[in-house]
Amino acid sequence: MQKIILALVLGSTIAAAPVFSAQAEEAHVAPVTDYVTGKVKPWLSDPVVISAIKAQNAANAKLGEADILALDKKWRAEVDGSDHATIDGVLNNALSKFLLEKKEKSDGTITEIFVMDAKGLNVGQSDVTSDYWQGDEAKFKKSFGAGKEALFVDEVEKDESSQTLQSQASVTISDESGAPIGAVTVGINIDSL
Repeated sequence: MQKIILALVLGSTIAAAPVFSAQAEEAHVAPVTDYVTGKVKPWLSDPVVISAIKAQNAANAKLGEADILALDKKWRAEVDGSDHATIDGVLNNALSKFLLEKKEKSDGTITEIFVMDAKGLNVGQSDVTSDYWQGDEAKFKKSFGAGKEALFVDEVEKDESSQTLQSQASVTISDESGAPIGAVTVGINIDSL
């Protein structure tokens, strides 16, 4: 009888563990969503954001998959190399300066920001990303790929560089007509919410 009770208790504890874990995992979604909706979305329609995405969409309109992969490979090589021409071109543009200012004014809540064009290529960023093409990742597919008004909040992960718990929130960016033109990903320091 004791073995049966022990098995039932252990079984119910094990069965309940994933539910608790899923609830704990999801606890960050509401505060991150609230922060992004209240503090990030208002500046996504700024002319510096919209004009930079539109210009890059026009410049990259004819890029095929092979071109995108070659650009991404070049970026990745620059991250680890001494030549940073492509990275510097993005980091020094007006949009990147705008994003860095938004990050700095967040009092540590925003850990990184990067804006992507309609193909998922970086247009501007507050910090260097490990890759140039985000188009194959959930952050792009579940924001821009999901259409207008989409907001995707990813899992909480420990950011090794800042030693903080962060979640990335990604939002579709639309132009003045309401047409989706790109997306933004914002790293949010969970401890500062």
